[in-house]
Amino acid sequence: MNSPIRLGLPPAEQLKKYRIWDSYFTPSHYHPGADGFSQLVTGIEQTLPAIQLGRFEKLCYFAHVGLGTTTDANLEARLQSQPELVLKPLERWPDLLIGMIQINPHRVPESLDALKRWLRDGPMRGVYFSGGGPTAMTCTHRNFHSLIERIADFGGVIMQHTWYKTGGKQGAGESTPAELAELAKQYPDQKFVCAHAGGEWEQGIRAVREHANVLIETSGFDATAGFIEMAVRDLGAERIIFGSHLPSRSLGTELSKVIAADITEADKKLILGENFRQLLG
Repeated sequence: MNSPIRLGLPPAEQLKKYRIWDSYFTPSHYHPGADGFSQLVTGIEQTLPAIQLGRFEKLCYFAHVGLGTTTDANLEARLQSQPELVLKPLERWPDLLIGMIQINPHRVPESLDALKRWLRDGPMRGVYFSGGGPTAMTCTHRNFHSLIERIADFGGVIMQHTWYKTGGKQGAGESTPAELAELAKQYPDQKFVCAHAGGEWEQGIRAVREHANVLIETSGFDATAGFIEMAVRDLGAERIIFGSHLPSRSLGTELSKVIAADITEADKKLILGENFRQLLG
């Protein structure tokens, strides 16, 4: 007789064994609050029950540092004059949070300065390039070259938002996995993360398959059968990292993509934490 199907999350002890490190955590992703941090802190506090339920060890969020990554000019000035505000979430949850900075490829000199302040000399571990809003710029643009070279010098991780849209790009500055693959080909020693596997994951996996320095991230689209199995088959489990997209996506949806996949337990551990830990060094 077949065993009954168990619904819901695995037991807490099993989740702990996965040692989950979340590479795509988005509390107040577009605006940290008028004071530079309060809305972000509130978003984290509201998500803590889900974080604890999933037994996450660490989560990586994308900090604003005053480079026009929001449309709030007053906030930008405040973050530039009071950079200590950027550190408040990391100081409050030092054992839980990892930070990357959002930078603006439209403002190269200021972004280069920010990389020195936050990546070389500060606590941040990498850079997130957005797919929309005031900073969106296709990652094949020439402005990226000096930024990528500086990030590589400082040993940072690069997370690039990617998406394939039916009917073409929603905005001129969006990037696709194919464009990220084109950039990655020019910097074979730099690791890149293809956020959301391009949304339309079959195309996304195929676009980056030949570029060993590109990993895919799992969040952002509905859980569909075959995604992780194809990614493991075509890329290898070591080129996939887990992202929850909490709190704007559901814990069950994003975890189930990996936990319910027809892959080995060893591969699940790689995807849910080991690969991201290795990527961060």
